[in-house]
Amino acid sequence: MNEMPQNLTWQCQNFESLSNTTLYEILRMRQQIFIVEQNCPYVDADRKDFASMHVTGTANGVLCAYARIVPAGLTYAECSIGRVTTLLEKRNTGIGKILMQQTLNFINNLYGKVPIRIGAQSYLLKFYSAYGFKAVFAYEEDAIAHHVMLRPASAWQ
Repeated sequence: MNEMPQNLTWQCQNFESLSNTTLYEILRMRQQIFIVEQNCPYVDADRKDFASMHVTGTANGVLCAYARIVPAGLTYAECSIGRVTTLLEKRNTGIGKILMQQTLNFINNLYGKVPIRIGAQSYLLKFYSAYGFKAVFAYEEDAIAHHVMLRPASAWQ
């Protein structure tokens, strides 16, 4: 059984602040999950990384969780969260829930209690709903069912 990593350290950094090693591990994780595991060839380096904030959860020097905070106006009119992923060996430990809460905390610190729009794979609707996201409409991307979801500003407590 997978175990929750001990001594998790959370950071939120802009692109220029990422070390070469951290950037390499982020890109490696994203490629492993979104391209290889999901058998979905696409260009992950979409140039949004430059303007985004990067949330990392590390334990003992190993990247265990990652999410990208995209500022309003780049993907959607609202702020967005994307590339949400956890290390395969750390799934089903609760780390994804901690990642989402940390990411929301960072958004609140950066932008305040703003609405957030995401493009979520449909099998994750229940997961994101737990954080106040509501499905807006369904679509298909790279043969994978997705939903645009919105977390209104009123969802902040």
